[in-house]
Amino acid sequence: MSYKKFEEKYTKLADVSYAIAVLNWDQETYIPQKGSEKRAQQIATLSGMAHKMATNKKLGKILKKLKKDDSLSEIEKKNVKLALKDFKISTKFSTEFVMKESKAISTAFQAWIKARKEDNFDIYIPALTEIVKIQREKAEILGYKEHPYNALMDQFEPGATVKEIDTLFADVKEKLTPFTEKIFAQAKPNNSFMFQHFPHQKQWDFGMNILEKIGFDFEAGRQDLSEHPFTTNFGAEDVRLTTRVNEENFYDMLWSCIHEGGHGLYEQGLKPDQYGMPCGSAISLGIHESQSRLYENNLGRSKAFWIANYGELQKIFPENLDNISLDEFYKGINMVEPSFIRTDADELTYHFHIMIRYEIEKKLIVGSIEVKDLKQIWNDAYKKYLKVDVTSDKVGVLQDVHWAHGGFGYFPTYSLGSFYAAQFFDQAKKDVPSLEKEIIDGDNSSLLKWLRENIHQHGKLYTAKEVCEKATGEPLNFKYFMDYVSIKYGEIYGK
Repeated sequence: MSYKKFEEKYTKLADVSYAIAVLNWDQETYIPQKGSEKRAQQIATLSGMAHKMATNKKLGKILKKLKKDDSLSEIEKKNVKLALKDFKISTKFSTEFVMKESKAISTAFQAWIKARKEDNFDIYIPALTEIVKIQREKAEILGYKEHPYNALMDQFEPGATVKEIDTLFADVKEKLTPFTEKIFAQAKPNNSFMFQHFPHQKQWDFGMNILEKIGFDFEAGRQDLSEHPFTTNFGAEDVRLTTRVNEENFYDMLWSCIHEGGHGLYEQGLKPDQYGMPCGSAISLGIHESQSRLYENNLGRSKAFWIANYGELQKIFPENLDNISLDEFYKGINMVEPSFIRTDADELTYHFHIMIRYEIEKKLIVGSIEVKDLKQIWNDAYKKYLKVDVTSDKVGVLQDVHWAHGGFGYFPTYSLGSFYAAQFFDQAKKDVPSLEKEIIDGDNSSLLKWLRENIHQHGKLYTAKEVCEKATGEPLNFKYFMDYVSIKYGEIYGK
């Protein structure tokens, strides 16, 4: 009976949390400009309600009692364990703090939108300064060992530490940097064909078609437009994707669409009967990113995938692509080149974009740098690591929405995701020897089936590290990523 009471309370909490998610989704897609102020108030009110539900003393008593119940199944025990952890964390925060953070996030998001439109970082400084102040406070409330950033990162990648991520980026500097520099020294493939005029509706229709081909269920989800592509869900049977369309840059829609599609497939693969329960949600953002990066890069930028789909693309855009061969297209979409925009970056330089953000976030949280100095710090880092001179705030420090959302500790999960993705895709090819031929034939179902069985269905039943070991037989190993890019780009660049 106690477990049933727990389920009832947690399901109601999920209902309120998903209602907040609907309002957030609407805020980034369809809300009229004049509705923004009241929307911030609505979200703050519901966030306060959700916090009160999450910290209800009756819920705490039920969870403590259930923790000692040996009659529970494995998944029930895990739900209780994780819910108790969440309860203890939630009770550290006052309702006033939760509402303050929620309102600050809504304000920062609107400031970010305005700053981007006017290409002026100064507009964003006051709101972002408040966000950073709140995140510093949050780290102290949560508590941490060794580094305050660990407390924030744990929200997105449970158990991850600065020490581990520093080691990861040491590998990036030691192994990926020299390999990338060798690529830079080679003649670049042509990718100018991606920067012609591609009509909005034709791009949109092709993106929707690709989502269907990779297995996204439109009876359990939809896609819309937003300023910054994202995925959200209101349960496994209602998953929302967004993309953006630039008629002069085909990269924007195509890779955002496939990337968010990977996120969406993960959400749709969670168990519907675990709605609202911890085991009905994703393990970590590193694993979540492994799904989006796997679909975007390991599948979406593969030769096999475009053998299946390039002919159709040429028919839709004959004036753009008729004179571009499949081989030219494949090499062009995999061109390695320093760039300003993280979401447009190739598979190699992408991790320098993440490393810059990670280093900045750590320093902001400990207070060794301040928001008012961020623009210059950002521009200097891009000059150092990517050898580019940032030309505007919009393509520089204003390009990401994450900080406006209070997402400090999120960015490292992008690199983790790429490295997990390489390892998972390698194992999928071993377990399904015909996988590449099936992809060439336009059938991506075996890949999705493997991911459903090995990743998606488990929810939070296992940790990210446990899922990796169960799926591949070993912990996360940077070697798989380096092997993957060495073979792929060695062939493309003749190295």
